[in-house]
Amino acid sequence: KDVSSLTNDKRALMRNQRIGFIFQGFNLLARCSALENVELPMLYRRPGVVDRRKRAMESLGLVGMENRAFHLPRQLSGGQQQRVAIARALVNDPALILADEPTGNLDTRTGRGIMKLLGSLHEKGITVILVTHDPEVGQAMRRRIIMRDGLIEKDEAS
Repeated sequence: KDVSSLTNDKRALMRNQRIGFIFQGFNLLARCSALENVELPMLYRRPGVVDRRKRAMESLGLVGMENRAFHLPRQLSGGQQQRVAIARALVNDPALILADEPTGNLDTRTGRGIMKLLGSLHEKGITVILVTHDPEVGQAMRRRIIMRDGLIEKDEAS
């Protein structure tokens, strides 16, 4: 969909409804619980508190974090914070996930778990665009576009 002619409000609505963002630095609000962080994208979309809570808990369940829903980010490990960030990206059922170094702050085992989760989301029909500097993560992708200095160097499929 060409978004260049959309108003700022319409572009914001599209980002909220169609795109999930996974940030390298998690971007969780420190004073909000995991559950409240996951609820945030729904504030513009789902007015009912009960519906928001239910959907946020379901999203936390997808990433195995429902038992940590009421913990603050500082009470979670890096891998747990990343899973909360992924739950937040999934909560509005996006068609597209943009992931910036989703394994960059994680140990190898947790990173592999995150990659497995992203692969399963792709199998369910969600497009995942992932940026990484980790060759092992890149090799796990079905298609790789390798860039250097802003130019496409290679475009390959596995």
